[in-house]
Amino acid sequence: MRIRTLTGSLAAVLVMSFPLLSSGQAVAAPPGVPEPSLAARVLTYDASGSAEFGSAVDRGAAVWNESVDAVELRPAVSGQRADIRVLADNGWPRALPATLGNGTVYIGRQAVNQGYDTIRISAHELGHILGLPDRKPGPCSSLMSGSSAGTACTNRYPNAAEKMEVEKNFAGALSGAGETEQAGSVPRAVLIRD
Repeated sequence: MRIRTLTGSLAAVLVMSFPLLSSGQAVAAPPGVPEPSLAARVLTYDASGSAEFGSAVDRGAAVWNESVDAVELRPAVSGQRADIRVLADNGWPRALPATLGNGTVYIGRQAVNQGYDTIRISAHELGHILGLPDRKPGPCSSLMSGSSAGTACTNRYPNAAEKMEVEKNFAGALSGAGETEQAGSVPRAVLIRD
């Protein structure tokens, strides 16, 4: 019995050691050298036309940056053509996606005047540009429930299912696939009025 156990243990050690012996010596990275990571797809937004809602737009973008890894929203620099335009108007909030990650968002004053949270509106409309549909009626815990959650709802964060859907939509960015291989790269100019 003892010989069988010893033989089994020796075999396990050899199996575990074989990759190291056959491929050379394993070496750890020097301290301070970051491990390579997969980059998120960067989308730029231009909130210069969002009037009094500029900080709400920035905070709505930050919500998505805190919530998902596959995409990052950044303000466009001067002279840069933005993927997303954000405008303020007197109507109801809405989004006009062009392709996945591209389009126009309207932060409508009508909803703001009725008492809806400006950051929730911004994060919700940006969610449409990231490929999410409305989920109405829905609970406050769902960002994409939009106005159906009522004016008392100030939840600004996507739920787990919404996060997962955006991660899936932009999975090609993390895997290194080109934009043409990503889901949703087909034009889809559909007005989404919330």
